[in-house]
Amino acid sequence: MIGNLGKDPELRQLPSGKKVCSFSMAVNHRWKNGAGEPKEETEWFAVESWGKLGEICHQYLSKGKLVYVEGRMRTDHWQDDKGEPHSRPKVVGLAMQILDRKPDEPDVAAVPGEEAEG
Repeated sequence: MIGNLGKDPELRQLPSGKKVCSFSMAVNHRWKNGAGEPKEETEWFAVESWGKLGEICHQYLSKGKLVYVEGRMRTDHWQDDKGEPHSRPKVVGLAMQILDRKPDEPDVAAVPGEEAEG
């Protein structure tokens, strides 16, 4: 998918030593309705990248950056303090390419990622 980061990515290290980078991504869909009027809707996705790819995302991505992310869907499931079940879909990024890099930035493209724990 192609979209813009909604905020700066966050990198954290798990007790196992693995690193994971999390960020949100806005993906726009544009079309014309039956009357030929342009329409647009934005979908937000939670994205996480693991290992070296996560470190690269944290280093080179920032709020507003236009990026291509390739990955797979995964749903987290948990219970809140009241025992109510919740779920949240996310994209586990397996490759990333910066699409609006500046001339002085390195060309970080299609770096293979690691699978998530669990």
